[in-house]
Amino acid sequence: MFYSRYRFQKSFALFSIFNYFCERKIPVMSWKEKAVKYLEESLYPVPTELNEIDWKSDLSSKSDRLAQHLCAFSNQDDGGFLVFGVNNDASMLSITKERADEIIKTLGNIALNNLSQSIQIQHNVIEYGGNSLLFIYILEQTAKPVYLRGKTIYDSYHRSAGQTVKMSQQEVKQMIAESQGLMFHEQIALAKVTADDVLRLLDYDCYFQLTKRNLPENKSAILDTLAGEEFIEKQDDNWDITNLGALLFARDLTQFKGLQYKTLRIILYTGKGRIEAHPELNFNEGYACGFEHFIQFIMERTSIEVIEKVFREVKSSYPERTVRELLANSLIHQNLWQTGTHTMIEIFPDRMEMTNPGTPLVDVNRFIDTPPKSRNEKIAILMHNFDLCELRGSGIDRAIEAVEQAILPAPKFIKGDFYTKVIIYPKKTFAEMTKDDRIRACYQHCCLKYMSNEKMTNQSFRERMGIKEKNYSMVSRIIKEAANSGLIKEYSPENKSRKFTCYIPYWG
Repeated sequence: MFYSRYRFQKSFALFSIFNYFCERKIPVMSWKEKAVKYLEESLYPVPTELNEIDWKSDLSSKSDRLAQHLCAFSNQDDGGFLVFGVNNDASMLSITKERADEIIKTLGNIALNNLSQSIQIQHNVIEYGGNSLLFIYILEQTAKPVYLRGKTIYDSYHRSAGQTVKMSQQEVKQMIAESQGLMFHEQIALAKVTADDVLRLLDYDCYFQLTKRNLPENKSAILDTLAGEEFIEKQDDNWDITNLGALLFARDLTQFKGLQYKTLRIILYTGKGRIEAHPELNFNEGYACGFEHFIQFIMERTSIEVIEKVFREVKSSYPERTVRELLANSLIHQNLWQTGTHTMIEIFPDRMEMTNPGTPLVDVNRFIDTPPKSRNEKIAILMHNFDLCELRGSGIDRAIEAVEQAILPAPKFIKGDFYTKVIIYPKKTFAEMTKDDRIRACYQHCCLKYMSNEKMTNQSFRERMGIKEKNYSMVSRIIKEAANSGLIKEYSPENKSRKFTCYIPYWG
């Protein structure tokens, strides 16, 4: 049963990715093209190693460390790459054929003998930047986690923040479950409860409201509907409530062992720091049945009174669409296996921070354009079906678009070692914005234009920033700084007229 379910989930995920590529007419890349793509992303705009690729100037004499790298990439989604010929400072050197042969032989022996299972690696020498670089491709393994031979399963490694690190016990357990096709949302949150307990613990009324269906007239029909959505499972004369059912429709998540830390936490601060705060609030409802309550609370707490002419009006500091999409993303894309941390919203006078457990699955600079990748595909689909958020992959676009329409500072996305954070800001004057604020706004505007099959110009960015035409030189300086930072580039470098210059993102 588990194998069949896993095979179905893999097939569904592959179909979703294939459908996305077909809709956007994006060709599927070979592993060599992926390797060069990841290398470029690691080198520009700021040189930094990624989870998908590790630079090496030469072969280390420490076979244990090399085994850890192979182990980590074997456990990585879609595998990963070692690239030989790149120094720590991102400078390059050519690898000779003789040296390449030695490296390939050594790594091949380690892949065969030093891990819990023999793994396959592929290799190729590719010319890049005038240098011959050796790329080693380590394929993702089906049976995970891969660990060091002669050790326990808890001597497993993975990639985090561009480094190869040992996995925690919780991460090992998560990987074991997922490799067997046991997704978090399928786990049982509460076992062997009565039908009355199911209806007491789950907000079934809200489910029928969200799906615009009439409430069935009898208890049995309600339970059958919930079972059809995999919110509950029949067990003899009783029922099991799944994590999916509890996470989306629990009246109180703290009633379910293991889900106490999945509640939404909101903290209101009186100052710009974290010293003075009101008592923190935990919202214990499931994500689907409580979502509108979450949004209403946030919008009320971030609204201010303004007087326009003679009328007093309450206006929110942030676009509701932005708050809605970013909150949905934080809840949906959190690492549910990670324990001890909540999805958290911190509201300050000068900003709002949303933090969720788990590092992002894609580069934060590529949130706008990257094909959707979700840890919790089932939850993402249902939240969209309930009209609580946008289609997968378009929510961030919509959130930033709303920010631009309100002429607010650009959101800031941060990748932590164990978390993902987004910071949004209320209205600022151009003078109040930092240099980073302005460059970030320029880059995000350029991305949105590119995804709409348009190009950024001085005029389009002036309009986005609310700057008058006579001050075009101010915008020109920002565009130049963004280009110098490597985030954007001219669409037609041969064009000599500044007036008609267009720009695209560095990855365009």
